[in-house]
Amino acid sequence: MKFHLAINLERLDPSADMKALRDHTLEMVQMAEAGGFEIAWAAEHHALEMTIAPNPFQILTWWGEHTSRIRLGVGVVNAAYWHPIRLAGEAAMLDLLSDGRLEFGIGSGAYQREFDRMMPGLAQPDSWRYMQESLPVVQNLWAGDYAHDGEYWQFPTATSCPKPVQSEVPIWVAARAPITFDYAVEHGCDIMSWPLTMPFSEAENYRARLDAAIAKNGGRYDGRWALMRHTAVYETEDDRQAALAALRRVLGQFGNLMMKRGEVVNGFPDPVPLAELEGNARTDPAMLEENLAFGSPETVADKVRQYEALGVDAFIYYASMGLDMDRQKRSLQLFIDKVIPQFAEQTIAAAE
Repeated sequence: MKFHLAINLERLDPSADMKALRDHTLEMVQMAEAGGFEIAWAAEHHALEMTIAPNPFQILTWWGEHTSRIRLGVGVVNAAYWHPIRLAGEAAMLDLLSDGRLEFGIGSGAYQREFDRMMPGLAQPDSWRYMQESLPVVQNLWAGDYAHDGEYWQFPTATSCPKPVQSEVPIWVAARAPITFDYAVEHGCDIMSWPLTMPFSEAENYRARLDAAIAKNGGRYDGRWALMRHTAVYETEDDRQAALAALRRVLGQFGNLMMKRGEVVNGFPDPVPLAELEGNARTDPAMLEENLAFGSPETVADKVRQYEALGVDAFIYYASMGLDMDRQKRSLQLFIDKVIPQFAEQTIAAAE
């Protein structure tokens, strides 16, 4: 089992200091590198303070300058927002500046509100079409001169400048729907999935979709499957209550975006009232603690073992959930000190 970190510049109200949040993300990535994490992921979102990520290549380049081993994952660019020539060049520049540490992730986006501003008229459920056209174009541009006459982009002969340092850049596709699993498997892409706050059965559903896609592909697939979960490791009741309260606050704002309820004022979504979230399996505190990677080090390790048994190759520790910076660091250090070693010991025992 490999371990990855996903973290955002997350600002939930105007009182939060932007520079402190910026520095916090780097400190968390450096902790993850020292703790043996394989990849650090940065997202792309626009006009939202809760995920400040207008260009993931910028922050990944910065992280890369202050780390030496951890790989730098784009998790993920929204294909519809990027001209392929620009996307190929930005990604390759990151690979060059980081000495070949790029993990290139591409997807179809999440929030219709964002599409209404970045790509007016495009419905989020249709955006997979842009992803499936864009990815091979980017790869062809990395290879050399290429002209394209597609449905969404057309251009005469061009190429990526610079070219990636890696002879073969790892490609990740964000997948939840069967059509995206089918595409990723057929084209040999690695896959990342996020069950949001749904129970373990949702991860099992994704496994079934992956297996079905592999069967359609004649049983051939040698890619990696990573699964992301909100994670909080705690040893005190105070930290437990803080983690649950922080996540419920974020989910109130997230609910605004997903349900298109409430306003977004100066980048801050109005939260859906917590009273309306009570009883919902996705937001009830007991259900959250059960469904997510929340708990003592041993409890979290047991949950990760469930994913490992399901065939997950990498667990993505999702750190951004409104928790204060000190507790975020305390949780990550507990994960490094008391969860990861249990899997390292299994690996050594298996080798012996």
